[in-house]
Amino acid sequence: MNLNNSLRRWVVVGAIALMTGLSASGPAQAAEVEVLHWWTSGGEARSVEELKRLLASQGVTWRDFAVAGGGGDAAMNALKQRVDAGHPPTAAQIKGPAIQDWGRKGVLANLDDVAAAGNWDIKLPRTVAQQMKVDGHWAAVPVNVHRVNWLWINKDLLTKVGGRVPDNWDSFFALADRFKAAGIVPLAHGGQPWQDLTTFEIVGLGVGGADFYRQAFVTMDPAAWRGPTMSRVIDTFRRLKPYTDKEAPGRDWNKATEMVIKGRAGMQFMGDWAKGEFLAAGKKPGSDFVCTAAPGTWNAYIYNIDSFAMFRLSDPQAVQGQKALASTIMSSQFQEIFNLNKGSIPAAVGSDMTHFDHCGQESSAYFVAASLSNTLVPSFAHKMAQSDNHVAAVQAIVARLWDDDSYAPARAQADLVAAASQH
Repeated sequence: MNLNNSLRRWVVVGAIALMTGLSASGPAQAAEVEVLHWWTSGGEARSVEELKRLLASQGVTWRDFAVAGGGGDAAMNALKQRVDAGHPPTAAQIKGPAIQDWGRKGVLANLDDVAAAGNWDIKLPRTVAQQMKVDGHWAAVPVNVHRVNWLWINKDLLTKVGGRVPDNWDSFFALADRFKAAGIVPLAHGGQPWQDLTTFEIVGLGVGGADFYRQAFVTMDPAAWRGPTMSRVIDTFRRLKPYTDKEAPGRDWNKATEMVIKGRAGMQFMGDWAKGEFLAAGKKPGSDFVCTAAPGTWNAYIYNIDSFAMFRLSDPQAVQGQKALASTIMSSQFQEIFNLNKGSIPAAVGSDMTHFDHCGQESSAYFVAASLSNTLVPSFAHKMAQSDNHVAAVQAIVARLWDDDSYAPARAQADLVAAASQH
């Protein structure tokens, strides 16, 4: 499947040069890096093994800082105890505003020399680079980019109902009606608060556009939450629920994806981690399923990025190991291997996408184009735009808006304004 004509006109010809290689200044002696992460299964685990191998070739050994419970409170509490005791790990899997929170404590490393050697300021979009910096200095490294605003469609069912891929909300609801008339669940949904909020931010971008999204979800301007555009967002979001099934509450996201894969549902809104489920089931993009921008969002991109924050170390040998780790993570070799396994795309614009499937290539093209047109925005639902507390407050309201039919949209909007005012 080729990129649509709008995207073809939009993408600027040419790309920024790839990284020329790993840092030449590896540690002179054997060094060790201790890394807090929760990549323990599937493609992620294979990617970690590759990262270990690349580091070993530079004389650096890897040690996991394993914490039960993955990326939740247990991991962050253990990290805080280690940092407070003066024994931080080399790096930890931290993203979004949390990087700035740690930076304000004065415990993160300065990676400016590594970044300069690797041309990170050129390779990364400005909005992404800013999130990796503290007071203008590099302190973290992005591993990948996930696009959140995808719509996944079962291709056979699309053909069966004689529908077309929707590019706006009117055509989306028209297709949903076709599925419903054919006895097919139109929209697979997992009724969990984070999934509700993911759908809500996708609708927010599709209805309001990137500038509105940024005003509401990034700067938390109460005026944006109070205005008529947000009213339309709420109405459109509420309109989706009748197209889901009654078993949706509590369903995991991958189970919703499975409904689309097995032909029990026509569509799903979800980030591109859903693609891994299709591929694992032996499905091929273009022939078995459609990956397309959510209605009204073809020219914008909500991103979710995994990243590693680097902690300030005193041992010179440990610092050299840390620099090798940061350089290796940003290398084109690791970025390609990791993202092929995970379903995401490399963080560096201009990356070689030859080995990626159609969905990955399209995501990369949109990523470059959105960075050039200032329509690249961080995911609120996935904590790239605001702190945990602000996300939790909005998420609770959105979940109630989805679950409770007696919760009036006007009351929900007033509650959202109040939550935004606490920012």
